Amino acid sequence: MISRIKEIIEYRGMIYSLVQRDQRGRYKRSFLGFLWTFINPLMQMIVYTIVFSVIMRSNIEKYYMFLFVALIPWIFFSGTITGGCVCLSDGAQLIKKIYFPREVLPIAYTISSFLNMLYGFIVIFAVIIVMGYGVNFMALLYLPIIMFIEFMLTLGFALLVSAVTVYFNDLQHILQIVMMSWQFLTPVMYADEMIPDELKPIWNMNPMTSVIKAYRDILYYRQIPHITTLASAAIFAVILLMIGGLVFRILQKRFAEVL
Repeated sequence: MISRIKEIIEYRGMIYSLVQRDQRGRYKRSFLGFLWTFINPLMQMIVYTIVFSVIMRSNIEKYYMFLFVALIPWIFFSGTITGGCVCLSDGAQLIKKIYFPREVLPIAYTISSFLNMLYGFIVIFAVIIVMGYGVNFMALLYLPIIMFIEFMLTLGFALLVSAVTVYFNDLQHILQIVMMSWQFLTPVMYADEMIPDELKPIWNMNPMTSVIKAYRDILYYRQIPHITTLASAAIFAVILLMIGGLVFRILQKRFAEVL
């Protein structure tokens, strides 16, 4: 495992090049180009805010802020999984022609998506400043920690689904449905307090529940996340990263042959 990590680090230049290529090509032929990085989450925020604070009349104060601080991390997580599942298929020509650690492809895709999330946080902090919402600077110190935890969690899933999709291509279509359902089973658009007590143990098995709660504690409630929230998020992330890495190592032996 250690030797594999060292080998991947040795290919950091390739990872950097792939991230650059993905960033440049993501909106290459689009008129608005890079602006879609901001427009997409903003439009989703507007639609959900209208539905849940006007039509369904949620009583959550400053619902737009409550939603936005959770929606940006969720878009990173779901987008990386649904898009990253085909990163090996997209890189089939590279896999067949040259040797490199195959993990490089899902790692590069996850990093590129993570950068897009960071751009989204520019919008979050712009909204905080413009609306005079305020921040807790001590709580903000925990923001990089939960970002890193979510990155590891997302990378674990990306390694897992990208490897399985090579052998079972239908997974990319199944994931579209799964991620849409998963969003409603995660407290992105509603408060954790709305979940019935008897269902909370099931909800807490969702690895994204603790991640979203931590983001919301820091940016919406302006408080330091509970240590149990951070710990559960970190444990989920480490477990998923280990499982994803293990499955990837097992399945990668026939990638070139199957692709």
